[in-house]
Amino acid sequence: MPATAAVRVRRAELSDLDDLVALEESSFATDRLSRAQYRRHLDSESAQVLVASANHRHFLGTAVVFFRKSTHVARLYSIATKAEARGKGVGSALLEAAERLAMRRRCTSLRLEVRTDNEDALRLYERLGYRRIGRYDRYYGDGADAWRYEKVLG
Repeated sequence: MPATAAVRVRRAELSDLDDLVALEESSFATDRLSRAQYRRHLDSESAQVLVASANHRHFLGTAVVFFRKSTHVARLYSIATKAEARGKGVGSALLEAAERLAMRRRCTSLRLEVRTDNEDALRLYERLGYRRIGRYDRYYGDGADAWRYEKVLG
């Protein structure tokens, strides 16, 4: 992907399912979303799956955002980009789209968890205005710890 390619973010469709599952499997060793979970989220009122692409449907990444009726806090459940697209604005585009989506759904903040050793993601979140609000010990299936981040929207 050229660094100048425009990244477009849209709601995922059923036709994206194979790409979503393949990216999930190549991105995460544990705590993966299954094909069935992605399928459910594609039709859910409480979740939205976003897809980033460039150059006419060249699949680059995805983000999954959860919403709960009883709260004004949205949750970025998952975000992943293809290896060849990292560092080229795909993660930023997905996060900004997730934030706009959350604001349209009247959420006042977006929260997420991230592995404490995921330095690239930590830099991205902090550069985009997320602040660290907590820590979870042994949060992930492999025993890794997580930081909790939040961004106030609006």
